[in-house]
Amino acid sequence: MSAAAYRLHVTPAEGAPFDYAFKGDSVVVGRAPDVGLSIADPFLSRRHSRFFRAGETLLVEDLGSRNGTRVNGHLIVTPTAVQPGDVVQISQSAITVHAEATVAPAPAPAEAASDQLDATIFRRASEVLDRQRSEEASRLQSAADLRSYADRLRLLNEVHQALGRSLAVDELLELILDRVFDHLKPDRGMILLRTPGGELRTAAARIAQASVTATAPGAEIPISRSLVREVLEKGMAALALDVQTDERFAEAESIRLSGIRSLVAAPLLHPEGISGMIALESGAGGRVFEEDDLELLISLASVAALHLRNLELMQEAVERRRLEQELALARRIQVALLPDRLPALPGWDLYGLNEPSRGVSGDYYQVVERSGGRECVLLIADVSGKGMAASLLTVSLQALSEGPIEDGLPPEEISARLSRLLFKRTPPEKYATAFLGVLTPATGVLRYTNAGHNPPLVIRVGSSSGTASDSLAVELGATGPPLGLLSTALYTAGEVTLGPSDLLVLYTDGIVEAVDPDGEEYGLDRLKQICRRHRGAAPAAVAEALDHDLLAFVRGTPFPDDRTVVLVRRAG
Repeated sequence: MSAAAYRLHVTPAEGAPFDYAFKGDSVVVGRAPDVGLSIADPFLSRRHSRFFRAGETLLVEDLGSRNGTRVNGHLIVTPTAVQPGDVVQISQSAITVHAEATVAPAPAPAEAASDQLDATIFRRASEVLDRQRSEEASRLQSAADLRSYADRLRLLNEVHQALGRSLAVDELLELILDRVFDHLKPDRGMILLRTPGGELRTAAARIAQASVTATAPGAEIPISRSLVREVLEKGMAALALDVQTDERFAEAESIRLSGIRSLVAAPLLHPEGISGMIALESGAGGRVFEEDDLELLISLASVAALHLRNLELMQEAVERRRLEQELALARRIQVALLPDRLPALPGWDLYGLNEPSRGVSGDYYQVVERSGGRECVLLIADVSGKGMAASLLTVSLQALSEGPIEDGLPPEEISARLSRLLFKRTPPEKYATAFLGVLTPATGVLRYTNAGHNPPLVIRVGSSSGTASDSLAVELGATGPPLGLLSTALYTAGEVTLGPSDLLVLYTDGIVEAVDPDGEEYGLDRLKQICRRHRGAAPAAVAEALDHDLLAFVRGTPFPDDRTVVLVRRAG
C-alpha cells in the first residue's frame, strides 16, 4: 500500500457516525469548534488528542485531556503508533483507523486484509467486519453464494437472540461456547477476558471428548503468547492451518506437546475496544479450520463482544444505582448531624449552609449554645479528601467534638484534644482544617483558634460614606496546624470583638477555589468584595448574593469541592 491517505471513522457520543479523510500531516481532535476534527461529546476536552505522521507511520498522542486517550483499550501516555483497524477511544467517542490507498489498484477483498506467512493467516478483524457489512451483498454472484449468506445471517440472528436472554456473565460465556462448538466443531475452545486491571484470565474453556462436551471454567488450555499479543494488541484474527509445522509457534512448546494441529482465534471487538478473545483448537485427526471458519468466528466473536459489553454496562448501571441509593442515605444521615436551626441569640443574626460537590460532604459546621446561653460555640471544618470517605471523617469529628464543647473548654484546649484524638484514629493522610470560636453575645468578644483553615473575615461597617477599602475586612489567620496532622499540636487563641453591624464570615475552600471555564479561581478578594458590598444585609441575604455571584463566575463549571458558609452578624 502506498503512503498517503487514512480514513478515520468516528462514532461520537452524540449524533450519527461519520468519516474524516485524514490526508495532511496533523489533525487535532476535541469538542472545540475550531479544531480540525470536532466531535460532539460533552465529556471530551476542548483539545483532546492529535493524529500526526512521522514518516510513513501514523501516531496518536493525548494532549493532556481529562479522560485520557486509549488505543485498543490501553491508556497511552506517549505518542503511540496506530494501524488500520486500531480503535482510538476518547471519552465516550471512538475513532477507528482505516487505510485508503492513493496509488495502485487495491487487491481483492479476500487478500487485502490478510497477512499469510508460513501456515498462518492473519486478518484485521475490524476490516473483515466492515467488509461484511458494506460489501458482502455486492459480492454474491450465485444462488449458492446467496444461500450461504442467508445461512450466516440466520445463524448470527439466532446467536443474537440466544445471547440476549442471558443475564449473567458465566451463563453468557456458556451460550457463546455452545454456539461456537455447534457450528465450528473444535476439539477445544476457550474464552479469555481482560480483567479491570488489564490482566488476562481464562473465563471459560471447553473440551469435546468422545462426543461429550465438558465445561471447565479456568481450565488451562495451552495457547501461544505471541498469538495472544497479535489478537489483543493489534485486533488481528488468526488461522493456523498446521501448528506443528509453523515456526510462529516454535516458542509454544506446550502447544506442540498437546497435539494441537489447527487453530483459529478472533478478538472480542466492540466499539470501545477489545475485551478479550476466543480461541478454538483441533488435534491430529480433527478438522482443519478454513478461511470461512475464520470469518464466521470473527462475526460470532463480534456478536459475543457486544452482548458481553452490554451486560457489563447493565451491571455497572445496577451498581451505580446501588451506590446512588447508599449515597442518598449517607447524605440524609449527614444532614441530620448538621444543625436544623441555629440558636436564637438576642441582638444577633446567624445563618449556615452546606452544599456538597459529590452527594455527601467533607465539610462540617456546628453552632451550639452553652453555659446557659452566655456563650455560643462556632465550628466550621473541612476534612481532607472528598466524597464518602471524607463524610465519614466529618461524622467522627462531630462525635469527638461534642464532649469538650459541652464541658465548657476554651477553643485552644478543644482543638488540641480533637487533634490528638483524630491523629490516633485516622491514617496520616487524613486530617481536617477547622475554625473554632467561642462567642460571648453580651460583649461581642470572639475567642478563637484557627487550625490551618481558610482565614474567616470580620467585615467592619466602616465610615458612613460606605467606602469599601481593604481595611474593612479583617482576616483571622491560623493559630495552629490542621487537626489530626501531628501527634501533639499546640494551639494559641486569638480574640476579636464584633461591634454593632459587624459581620463574621466563616467559609471553606470550596468557595474561594471555585474556578471558571478558563481555570481562574474565585479567590479571597472576590469573597471580600461581595461581603463588603452586602455588609448591611441580613446573613441569609449575604449568602444568597454570594451564591449568585459564584454561579455567575463559574459559568456552568462544576464545583470541585464542597461549599460551606456560616455567617454571624451583630445587630446595629
